[in-house]
Amino acid sequence: MSSEAVAQVSEENPEKEIIKGLVEKARAAMAQFANADQARVDEAVTALAWSIYEPARAKELAELAVQDTGLGNVESKIMKNQRKTFGCLRDLSRVKTVGVIEEIPEKGLVKYAKPVGVVAAVSPSTNPAATPVNKAMFAVKGRNAVIIAPSPAGLSTTTKTVNYMRAELEKIGLPADLVQALPAPVNKQLTQELMYAADLVIVTGSQNNVKRAYSSGTPAIGVGAGNVPVVIDETADLDDAAQKICMSKIFDNSTSCSSENSIIILDSVYDEAIEALKRAGGYVCSPEQKEMVRDKLWVDGHLNRHVIAKDADVLVDVFGLGEGAKGHKFFMVEEGTADPDSKFIDEKLSLVLTVYRAKDMDDVVDQLNTILNVCGIGHSVGIHTNVPEHADRLAEEINVVRVLVNQAHTFGNGGGFNNGLNFTLSMGGGTWAGNSIDENLNYRHFINVTNLVRTIPEDKPSEDELFGDYWGKYGK
Repeated sequence: MSSEAVAQVSEENPEKEIIKGLVEKARAAMAQFANADQARVDEAVTALAWSIYEPARAKELAELAVQDTGLGNVESKIMKNQRKTFGCLRDLSRVKTVGVIEEIPEKGLVKYAKPVGVVAAVSPSTNPAATPVNKAMFAVKGRNAVIIAPSPAGLSTTTKTVNYMRAELEKIGLPADLVQALPAPVNKQLTQELMYAADLVIVTGSQNNVKRAYSSGTPAIGVGAGNVPVVIDETADLDDAAQKICMSKIFDNSTSCSSENSIIILDSVYDEAIEALKRAGGYVCSPEQKEMVRDKLWVDGHLNRHVIAKDADVLVDVFGLGEGAKGHKFFMVEEGTADPDSKFIDEKLSLVLTVYRAKDMDDVVDQLNTILNVCGIGHSVGIHTNVPEHADRLAEEINVVRVLVNQAHTFGNGGGFNNGLNFTLSMGGGTWAGNSIDENLNYRHFINVTNLVRTIPEDKPSEDELFGDYWGKYGK
């Protein structure tokens, strides 16, 4: 191709040229990092964690995120920047991703970890600092390079976050280009070109981005929409459940996909549970106020961007709830039974909590399925109970990846210090949610594994061992 033709192509598709340059730098950085041993890799991951965990930076990035996006609150984002990063670092410090990572002598297998390549990490406006660091830690743990595609709304925050990560890498003598971000102005075409050019795409955020990633032709991992319903049964510690629901619901003004969007309360404790929720800071809207909330929360069939993830005092004024609602932390609308045609059944991304009542556990299961079939199937549910069988039943009968028991959902669903889930900011929902993973995103998704296979004593059962029962029952 002539130089004139190349210039013409560049002018016609400048985004492609930008991405080409970023990917070349990423591959060069990977080449320099390729021979790092496990200790050096873990040092790099720790550097990335410190880039956001350091208190002054955690606060600065939290303030900038709220300023940039208008979503959530500073205190919660500081906690997210530090808690999620700390938990992720704990998890990553305990696993091997370099060289031999597992040996199974009885099967003659030895497993070797290899990088997946250049990772495109699409991040949402709700977590413009924490999510990029989380994904960068996973990627670098596998000796990959990562290119962050920020949300346009969170571009300033994400850019500063990436600059901090790059500075920490340089401080310990590693190439900064292991972590890069798309330059301004970020747009769909630039992100799409990155998806085409990368070796792996990881998407957290809009379902539109997830679908674009899956159709890019590049191996992709996306996560599903949340719309978490949580059950309170007749054996629950009502005040404990209410405190946990409140703490989880109000965290970052409900920006998390794991925030409770609805609760289902058993009839026998409905009134007592409502009182407990009120003691925890909830406000019960009257039927008239409920209509006012609906009219403001949705505009032209879509969530109102001026309402979602706002502080409680802002919502009191926007919804027109009056003096009696001031000072409360979240707002409950009572729906009776789950109705698929009601707007309140859907994800709300706000301090509005839909409340349902159920006759028994059969009714609970029916209503959970009704809610999740509208939005959130595959993601997660929660239950507050002292009857293990009630939780077991939800795990057996509801098509979700996670069922949390007696936990503040937002703090447990993406990994907790008191449960066994991996710390992450990206939660797969399985094929139910149209996702390729049915677990929390973790380091294992960022490595390829080579199996060294040696012979073992023959393991070949007889025909009778395999077919005998079948022949005996049905004949040959």
